[in-house]
Amino acid sequence: MTTATLFDLHGKTALLTGASKGMGKAMAQALAEHGAKVMISSRKLDQCEAVAAEINGRCGAEQAYSFACNAGYKEQLQELVDATREQIGPIDILVANAGVNPFHGPMKAISDDAYDKIMSTNVKANHWLAQMVAPDMVARGTGSMMFTSSVGAFTPSLALGTYNMSKLALIALVRNLAAEFGPQGLRANAICPALIRTDFAQALWDNPKAEQRAKEQIPLRRLGESDDLKGIAVFLASDASAYITGQALTVCGGAHMWR
Repeated sequence: MTTATLFDLHGKTALLTGASKGMGKAMAQALAEHGAKVMISSRKLDQCEAVAAEINGRCGAEQAYSFACNAGYKEQLQELVDATREQIGPIDILVANAGVNPFHGPMKAISDDAYDKIMSTNVKANHWLAQMVAPDMVARGTGSMMFTSSVGAFTPSLALGTYNMSKLALIALVRNLAAEFGPQGLRANAICPALIRTDFAQALWDNPKAEQRAKEQIPLRRLGESDDLKGIAVFLASDASAYITGQALTVCGGAHMWR
């Protein structure tokens, strides 16, 4: 009998930010279902604990852990990384899913505070986090980092301009991480979802026009769901993607197939 191990994550430790709901929760569930032990983090501890309990109920005790962390603060990220090492072990997989967008409208109207928050949380904080977890991966000569970007990185927007800029900058960060850490066995990739039915993006999808556009313009004729991120998370975390790094992979139902 042949045993399939290509997507096996047993013995791996995964740290996820923005994982208490939506895409982050779905990716955490998928990694745990394939054997990884996962640290669930977001700003609200009760939500993290609920997700961890759900995963443990499905996958077995001590498969998921929880820790409250605001990903925009360096000291909280370090506390999260330290807690993951102490409670589970050295980090093999990073899923940096946390992001913010406190402003909708033209860039000429954005305040300095909103601009700084978007760029700091969506870009600089991910740089911090990557540097914090990299030593564990360097020591083992292997590891996978994945960062949630957006198809918005590929286009300008009159309403989401600064957010899109931050997501394009995040792809540039991923490419540099791939170049710098590749010789030491680490991989870094960006996941670029299109419009997904999450609380974060509800203002964009919860209207008849969005549904109509999906039915007419998206090749798969539907909007994305959080569970659509499960497969790519497992793929990028596992040996199935052993020769893939520095990429921006779209999850878009075909809407951005030429990007």
